[in-house]
Order: sequence, then structure tokens, then C-alpha cells
Amino acid sequence: MSENKQQEANQKLAVIRHSVSHIMAQAVVKLYPGTRTAIGPSIENGFYYDFLLPQPITNEDLGIIEAEMKKIIDSRQDFTKIAIDRDEALGHFADEQFKSELIYELPENEEISIYQNRNADGVVQWFDLCRGPHVANTREINSAAFKLQSIAGAYWRGDENRPMLTRIYGTAWETPKDLKAHLAFLEEIEKRDHRRVGKEMDLYSIHDEAGAGLIYWHPNGGRIRVAIEDFWRQLHYNNGYEILFTPHIGKSWLWETSGHLGFYKDNMYSPMDIDNQEYFIKPMNCPFHILIYNNSGHSYRDLPLRWAELGTVYRYERSGVLHGLLRVRGFTQDDAHIICTPEQMESEIREVLRFSLSLWKVFGFSDIKAYLATKPADSVGEQSRWDAALVSLRNAIDAEGLPYETDEGGGAFYGPKIDLKIKDALGREWQMTTIQFDFNEPERFDMTFIDSDGQRKRPFMIHRALLGSLERFFGVLIEHFGGAFPVWLAPEQIAVIPVSETFNSYAQKVASALKTDAAGIGKLRVTAELGDERMNAKIRNCQTRKIPYMLVVGQREADEGTVSIRLRDGRQLPAMKTEDFVLYALERITSRSLEL
Repeated sequence: MSENKQQEANQKLAVIRHSVSHIMAQAVVKLYPGTRTAIGPSIENGFYYDFLLPQPITNEDLGIIEAEMKKIIDSRQDFTKIAIDRDEALGHFADEQFKSELIYELPENEEISIYQNRNADGVVQWFDLCRGPHVANTREINSAAFKLQSIAGAYWRGDENRPMLTRIYGTAWETPKDLKAHLAFLEEIEKRDHRRVGKEMDLYSIHDEAGAGLIYWHPNGGRIRVAIEDFWRQLHYNNGYEILFTPHIGKSWLWETSGHLGFYKDNMYSPMDIDNQEYFIKPMNCPFHILIYNNSGHSYRDLPLRWAELGTVYRYERSGVLHGLLRVRGFTQDDAHIICTPEQMESEIREVLRFSLSLWKVFGFSDIKAYLATKPADSVGEQSRWDAALVSLRNAIDAEGLPYETDEGGGAFYGPKIDLKIKDALGREWQMTTIQFDFNEPERFDMTFIDSDGQRKRPFMIHRALLGSLERFFGVLIEHFGGAFPVWLAPEQIAVIPVSETFNSYAQKVASALKTDAAGIGKLRVTAELGDERMNAKIRNCQTRKIPYMLVVGQREADEGTVSIRLRDGRQLPAMKTEDFVLYALERITSRSLEL
């Protein structure tokens, strides 16, 4: 579908969803007299409406509301737009506190309109304050192509000091077929939800009683994290980086100098008093890296410096936005800072972008789009530096052949940036890699180098995170694979399953052989399933644990020194000698293959 046709289709759906939102409000007001209405926009894949209800409702009530909505749709009501003045609007909504507030805030010269729903006899059934647009008549909506989905609480205007409203979410489509496909998609999302899979596979936990938004990595999750970190470190060494380790706290002057206390304090934790001085737990790693740079003098011959750190930082997030691994208060950034001369800037940006794309490919992500964020209204740094940085960023994107959009004014106040967004197995887009120029901190910390002309000059500084944070990346990775990780990442790689207890000793022998260090490469992660459950029950259990390889052993295997190989997706591989299977598995692990 062409871009223009896609935009037209999206606009048509948005109109349908906004119209269904109004129909839902009409139904709710009829079913629950005394209801006060707030706002009801269309959103991606659906709509919602906020209400102040006279009584609580639950998800069980959604079917009743749906039935009333279908009656309204089937009655073929017209949506009619009427322009009115401010006094008329306030009169229409005298009993609606939220609508009245919105009306008072509208500019004097802005048109105010309402949409009336009229039945076939022209009698007004309901009306709402709205700019539109809407469908002309409810017959344009397929009554079998919408569904109410959930109920949530939402503060009016997002302000926790304002009334808590009831928000009803729904989805609407052109056809029942489209609705069915979307609901199947949502079911798949629910199956892959990292919170659900994380519990099933015993990967991590969160303990609000000990501190909300903080992640506890369990042994299984720890196995995966170590594999990721080991790969990350080796890849960085191979690409000319050095690894740093820095403290978790710093004196207040550090954060004053960096500007964090001026621009970021609301997201920082309260200071600690140590020796009568204020210390803050770090929300960023960059000031520490700058201190290391300023610890000694530098020549142009030393540059570029590529310094990376898996640095754990802490940022305050409101409890309402915390979400499993995806939005947390403590996380480990795969952080790096590149300090270079102006002449090195463009080649370094290209190298970072190439590095990032190669990294994502290993993890199975190839559908990637760049977003180029330009100078905002309030910014620091010379215009010439902004211009040069933007040219370098754009050239790097073009060199890699990446599709991109320009995010006008979306850069930080201290420099432009590239954001890379990846699409997962379900086609959802996630913002991950950031490549960010910084014209601010080199000035604030007086970073310098001696150039080839003997003059002291200011280096360029590039902030760069490829995976973003290990916690959020782990959440995305879980949902991308649905917990069925490639064998090199799987916490349990192999299960040896005897067909009966008679063959437990052979199963143990095979497991021991697999665990033995092979050619200095490392041990396979193997369990021998020796419990008293039946073989089929053990296989089902291992499939739930998403173990890549299940080696079933019985009399024939014991006699021939082989293993029968069952994959977690139910496929079978030909039987192999144990030593041949070791080589087979290790090849897939060392190559980080996405295939079993």
C-alpha cells in the first residue's frame, strides 16, 4: 500500500473510532444517569472515553454497554455538526464540569462546535462538545467490528490532584475480519508479555515491599544477562572501546556542573548527607567519564577515545508509569562516550551506527528505522557545531541506507541525535539506540585537547547507548522471542530425558558428557530430568521452560551411544552420537545462530 493510501486508511479508521467513542459515551450516559463526561479521542488501534460515573463499574459491565451501543448504531443516527458561541456552549454544558472547563480555556476566536446524534425522525438523542470529524451516520459503522476491552482509572488532565475518572478503552475496525485479526494479535501480545513469560520461566521478579521499579535477576535471567554482557564486552573490545567502571554516587557539585541539578532534578533521588556534604546517586554515567578524561592531559594523537560502561543508574519515575522491565527506577545502561576531534566526528558517527546495526542483527532485529532529531528552540552551542553535527548524522544514516524521518526540534538542548527504532516479531516499534551529540558538558567541565597546531581546543563528545538499558532490552527480547531464546541465550539449553527410570544412569552419563568442557569453548547448560514423572510429562514441562533441545534416551540410544533429539517446537532431528551432538550444539552457540 502506498504511503498516501495508508494515510487515507488510517484517517478513515480514526474517524470511525472517534465516532464509536461518542456512541459509547451516549450509551454510558443512558445506562448510568448522572454520568459526567470528559474526553473521548481515537488512539492507535482504538479509542477511549473518560467518565465521572455515579457508581463503580467492572469489566463485566462492558457487555451491557456494548449491547446498548449496537442498538444506537442499528438505529442509524446522523452525526450533525453545529457551530455555537461560547455562551451557548456553556449553557449546553452547564452541568458538565469537565466540558465547561474545556470551553473556558478555548481561545476567544476559536470556533466552538457540538455534534448532535439525531434519530431517523430528526430527534436529538445526544450531543457532545467536539471538533470532529465523525461519520455522517452510524450505519457507516459495522456493529460487529468493535469491542470494549478494559476499564482503568485516569486523573482528569493527568493531574493526580484532580478527580479520578473511569476510562473505558475499546477498539473499532472497518470489518469483523479486521477486528478478529486485531484481537488475535492482542492475544499473541498477552502470551508474549515479558511479565508473564518472566514468571513462567523464573527469569526475574520485582518486590514493591522492598522498592518499586527495582529488578531482581533470578539465576535463569542471570544466565541470559551474563551471556549478553560477555558478548557486549567482547564486541566493544573488538571495536576499539575500553571498558570503564565508575562510582554510584557523587557530590552535588558534580551534578551542578553537569547541569543535571538544573535540568533533571525531578528525576533524581534525594541527596544523602555524607560528611556534611550532599551526595546524589547517579542518574547518568557521563560526568564520571569526563572526570576520567580530565584526570590527564590529551593530545589530538590520543583521540578518538571510545569509553564504554555497563553502568547502573537510578532515576525517579512515578509509580503509575512503572511497567515490568520496560519502565523501572534502577537500570544498567550500555553506555559509552566518544571523545574526538571535529575532523573525526563524521567517521565516528558512521562507525557507531554501523556497530549498532551489526549488534541488532545478532539479536534477530533487522527492521530498523532512524529518527533524526534537530535543534530545539532552547539550545546551547554554536550554530556551526549544530550544523556540522547534523550533516554528520544525516551522512551516517544515508551511508547505511536506513529509512529515516526528521524530528524537527526534537534534539536535546545540548545537541542533535539519532534514535533507532526496531520492530519486533509482532511488528511493534521500540525506541532503543540513541546517538547523541553534546555541546554542553565539554564546556561545563572545560574539556580540552592539544591540537596539531599546538593550540588548546574543545573536543566533541558523543553519548551513545546501543541496547539502551539491559532491563528494558531484556523485556523487549523476551517479547520478541516469546521466551524461546536462541540457544546461545537460553538459560537451559539442553534437557536429557530418559524414557523410564531404567535409563536414568545413561541419561546422567550423557548429561555429564555434555557438561564437560569441549575444546576449551565452554560448558553446555544441561539438566537431566530424572524425576518419577512420565516421559511425556517431562517433555511438556521442558517445552514450558522453552528448552531448545530435549534429548530422549532409551534402550536403543544406550546400546548405540546416541541421543534422539526433539526440538522445543516439536520437530525431530536425526539421532546423533553424543559427541556429534556436542559439536552440533556448540556450533550454533558460538555462531550465535537464531536457528536450532
